Amino acid sequence: MLGPGKAELLERIRDTGSISAAGRQMEMSYKRAWMLVETMNAAFRESLVESVRGGPGGGGARLTGAGEEVLRLYRAIEAQALSAAAPEIAAIEALLRPGTKVDIPDGK
Repeated sequence: MLGPGKAELLERIRDTGSISAAGRQMEMSYKRAWMLVETMNAAFRESLVESVRGGPGGGGARLTGAGEEVLRLYRAIEAQALSAAAPEIAAIEALLRPGTKVDIPDGK
């Protein structure tokens, strides 16, 4: 229902006011971005994203109150998980060869 990519898409929609702009920033097609939004909207009791069709005044998209809350809760879960796993993450990092890139989520 929600993972790192969908959470990032929600953030980018919130920040840009556009599904297409959010998708472009993530290097995905508008069709793919729209499909992910539709999947999220269908999974939750309330839509997470509202969109307005383009036209003379232009279109756009915004997170609903439910979308803002789901995104906030997801980021809180990430931050708590990273905090709880800090000793294990440090232990893994200590086992890496010097100069090896660490690819652990930052919990933004």
